[in-house]
Amino acid sequence: MKLKIVVLAKQVPDTRNVGKDAMTAEGTVNRAVLPAIFNPEDLNALEQALRLKDQHPGSTVGVLTMGPPRAGEIIRQGLYRGADTGWLLTDRKFAGADTLATSYALSMAIRKIGDVDIIVGGRQAIDGDTAQVGPQVAQKLGLNQVTYAEDILKIENGKATIRRHIDGGVETVEAPLPVLITVNGSAAPARPCNAKLMMKYKYATCPMERKGDEPWSALYESRPYLTLNQWSVADVNGDEAQCGLSGSPTKVKSVQNIVFQAKESKTLTGSDADIEGLMKELISEKIIG
Repeated sequence: MKLKIVVLAKQVPDTRNVGKDAMTAEGTVNRAVLPAIFNPEDLNALEQALRLKDQHPGSTVGVLTMGPPRAGEIIRQGLYRGADTGWLLTDRKFAGADTLATSYALSMAIRKIGDVDIIVGGRQAIDGDTAQVGPQVAQKLGLNQVTYAEDILKIENGKATIRRHIDGGVETVEAPLPVLITVNGSAAPARPCNAKLMMKYKYATCPMERKGDEPWSALYESRPYLTLNQWSVADVNGDEAQCGLSGSPTKVKSVQNIVFQAKESKTLTGSDADIEGLMKELISEKIIG
């Protein structure tokens, strides 16, 4: 059975290595000082997609991402590991999107791609931690969805068999195709980049990434696969009112960088007064809540 698989992936700031300069004076993330990386759980999702491709000869895997032109690196990282193609949604009208606007843009792109059997994405992105985009895409497309997946066991008779993590253990479920699956970080890690594929695709770029004076510019005429798909709002027949800031009801007021430091120790009893006092202190210091 040949499968058409789309991997939802995101380029994110590396929030695992946040230093003192990671926040601006306004309390927002200073993305300029944080390296941009492939969202970790999206790499787990990519590996699941590539395993399905290995199991089903003739299947294809494409990487779909949204961001500025530099986000084309995410597609290249997918190609280096065995993906067949990719699509970059890049347009100033996409900027500032919350999960609702992001899922709308991705769903419109998937409609344009057409006839997709399986959509796979990470459970959540490390710069937002909402875990909302995957389920929202499924809802907008009217697809079956399975979340918190750890392994896509098999695709057979038009159904996906998936092992997913739940509180207290795991469960195995079946879902008819087409289906959207979000994958946990506890799933198998992504395979390393393939040296031959890196040599093949190292100059692959979307048109907006190019400066025009690269020594290898002539290759884009003779090797069409080096030109990555680049789509705007208009290209996916999107409604501008539902994209970017205009389509985002969620507004982030500020982001705070909380540093935990041990200053002193306290001995508490199990009394209601001590427990209530501790909870009030933790909330007022923004340690919890």
